[in-house]
Amino acid sequence: MRIGLLTEGGYPYVGGEGGVWCDRLVRGLDRHEFDVYAFSTGQAQEDAGWVELPPQVQRVRTAPLWVAEEDGVVHGRRARRRFTEHYGELAAALCTAAEPGTAQKPGTAQGPGIAEKPGTVEADRFANALHGLAELARDEGGLVAALRSEQAVRALERACRAPGARRAAREARVSDLLTVADHLERALRPLSLDWYEEDGLGAVDLCHAASGGIAALPGLLARHFFGVPLVVTEYGVRLRTHYLTRPDASPAVRSLLAAFHGLLTAETYRAASYLVPGNAHARRWQERCGADRAKLRTIHPGLDATPFARVGEDRRPEDREKDEKREKQERQEKQERQEKQEHAGPHTLVWFGRVEPAKDLVSLLHAFAEVRAAEPGTRLRIVGRPSGPEGEAYLGHCRALAAQLFPDEADGPHAVGRNPVSFEEPGGPGAETTADVHAGGAVTVLSSVVEGFPVGLIEAMLCGRATVSTDVGAVVEVIGGTGLVVPPRNPRALAEACVSLLRDPERRARLGAAARARALELFSVEQNVAAFRGLYLETVARTPVRRPVLDGAGDPQPFAAPAEAHVPGHWTEPTPRAVPTWAVETPEPVTETVR
Repeated sequence: MRIGLLTEGGYPYVGGEGGVWCDRLVRGLDRHEFDVYAFSTGQAQEDAGWVELPPQVQRVRTAPLWVAEEDGVVHGRRARRRFTEHYGELAAALCTAAEPGTAQKPGTAQGPGIAEKPGTVEADRFANALHGLAELARDEGGLVAALRSEQAVRALERACRAPGARRAAREARVSDLLTVADHLERALRPLSLDWYEEDGLGAVDLCHAASGGIAALPGLLARHFFGVPLVVTEYGVRLRTHYLTRPDASPAVRSLLAAFHGLLTAETYRAASYLVPGNAHARRWQERCGADRAKLRTIHPGLDATPFARVGEDRRPEDREKDEKREKQERQEKQERQEKQEHAGPHTLVWFGRVEPAKDLVSLLHAFAEVRAAEPGTRLRIVGRPSGPEGEAYLGHCRALAAQLFPDEADGPHAVGRNPVSFEEPGGPGAETTADVHAGGAVTVLSSVVEGFPVGLIEAMLCGRATVSTDVGAVVEVIGGTGLVVPPRNPRALAEACVSLLRDPERRARLGAAARARALELFSVEQNVAAFRGLYLETVARTPVRRPVLDGAGDPQPFAAPAEAHVPGHWTEPTPRAVPTWAVETPEPVTETVR
């Protein structure tokens, strides 16, 4: 099978988002061929280069999303007329689509309601306009200049001022129109690529988009031009991410861009053969955004369990230390790492991740103050790097709070004190591995107030460690019954859960063993690859044959494949006919008088 893998800012670039699981998927499916179509998000990403590609990757084609490449195409009068028509229809769909979070009915005023998927009329209008622009770009060689022209801004302005446009669109100013037109130009850049040829995406058996949004757009066009089936994986729902961005934009900009991404998501969900959420949290968001439940197949991300095998198979941290002392062939670097863990042991709590406000380390420090009151010998290791300037400032605030809550302690009048909270950075020469960090403590703690799929929690489970987590994102789905879960922003509940595990080593060992067994069963690379292998086969098996079957001489065999029909688009529900009242009303029963 030949698979077209569509990525945005990830594989095959080094350090790209989602690149690790894509690499594991490609390497695991070594019997298939892969053509990678990747969008880059910046010059730094392109300069960093690619990861080492396995031999099953036959071809890699890339395109930048962060800069528009001039194609030198000049449209004639007829092409400009076609562009104005299709772009105007797309803009009209954005201006009339129901706003997210509102329910709009014909003939009624808008009011607050449930978030609904776009109506059939707007969805068809958007899809037809998108396909029309793609066909124009294919015929003329590109749309780069047209999308950046004054013609596009004027078409958007006419749609905003037309009767039936929403109030937010009607109130758009010139600066708002320029902002929206610029965003649409960047989002529609994939239409001008030369990927949509018979020897390009037309030659693959299946398109797999590693995320929704712009990454899935080439898959939509491959399905439109060649009938190639599309599978979309979303470990984080892109439409939800867009709703949480641009908080400082004007209402008109937020409304129009939300409509565009909502309609693009609805068209992606409609056209895809299968949608693959990474967890139940993402699945619920997909359903709220209009996904058909019959198309949803949940496949959890897969982690390589090999680096955690040595730690996970040990029974307790104390047993691990005794086993390490008996190992004659242990390397010098590992001995240095063990000396660095002088405060590790059965009374140590470990937090591992990116340092940012969403991780709520402030609540963790306040909870640890109560843990120290109950268990004076306990220590806390915070291991992680700050995420950007905001993370740097937050880390400084947490250090100051730790110094205030836990003054340096000393064993005697002539000894140097030491704070029970340590802030450390992972990585570096001779530094600890992730498995060593989790092995250095008795309990791994997660204190986040916002969390997607907690990969760090799975790593702790693979190490056989008991965990205490806050009930956010997909935490409960990951943990199951193998750890303690408390409400977020509740330091007292967090402290009580930690103390209960610190005081019960047998329970810690029992929960740690169950956690490792659950992680190996549900979150391993093997289960992830096997699930996608089955999904690929199921998708192709349900797809009509697109290419003619040839005989030995190269002549087509018209009756080699069964006849199949595929009618794209939506079916419009018929308008119910008026029914006379006598046919609706329930007739009164005829009664007889008994004499």
